[in-house]
Amino acid sequence: MPDLQQARVAVYLDFDNIVMSWYDRVHGRSAYSRDRQRIAEDATAPDIAEKLAAARIDVGAIIDYAASFGTLVLTRAYADWSAPVNAEYRSQLVARAVDLVQLFPAAAYAKNGADIRLAVDTVEDMFRLPDLTHVVIVAGDSDYVPLAQRCRRLGRFVIGVGVAGSTAKSLAAACDQFDSYDALPGVTRPTSGKTDTSTPRTRRKAKDPGADLLERALRLENDKDDAQWQHASEVKSLIKRLDPAFSEKSFGHKSFTEFVKAHPAVAEVDESSNIVLMRLASERR
Repeated sequence: MPDLQQARVAVYLDFDNIVMSWYDRVHGRSAYSRDRQRIAEDATAPDIAEKLAAARIDVGAIIDYAASFGTLVLTRAYADWSAPVNAEYRSQLVARAVDLVQLFPAAAYAKNGADIRLAVDTVEDMFRLPDLTHVVIVAGDSDYVPLAQRCRRLGRFVIGVGVAGSTAKSLAAACDQFDSYDALPGVTRPTSGKTDTSTPRTRRKAKDPGADLLERALRLENDKDDAQWQHASEVKSLIKRLDPAFSEKSFGHKSFTEFVKAHPAVAEVDESSNIVLMRLASERR
């Protein structure tokens, strides 16, 4: 069993996946598929170059995030590095000691097999390096669900990172923790050009997934412990177990306490001591 006191982290990036997903996040659904041919033909064309620059991946943000869990033992990125859209990242990846794994697509529009090669390498590394404690998978494809599950069965803490809107819910659920690339420190979130055409009444009726999740966690904690007041840290830990993709930042809040305070109809907060406590609002009990 790995020694959790000395966390050792392995990072695996399906780089093609994250580049394409972020391009779609910035420029709209299926934008990369529409522009793929032009990108392959001439990535320096002014309009294409501008769009690629706007959707540039912050490699440092990903690696720094992974390093926050412990010592980086190895970091691998899988892609067709001969493709211009990926080649521009090679120097900064090498500067961060990332091992670049070259993959060649079988045809112009075929998958490059990154998921298979990445999965094989990951499982092999877990047996070759038994002191690995954490595995970070940077991808959003549901094909990685079995890999995440296998890593967890082998006793590793699995962290997933994917682009919001392009990540399979099943992958997020298969990880111990899942965070959106959009929410990583240093990453600038894309601004949506869509106008909110819903009426105030429609917006009032829209479900708030954060409130539902918070209420569920508080009820579960209350059933487990007769004490009505619960430690904020325990509530957040339970929420992360219920939904590994949860992040208060994705709801627009700087802290978990701020997130809870934004739902007064669901929870009450007590900050009278050094320990922040919370419980279900009186009308919910």
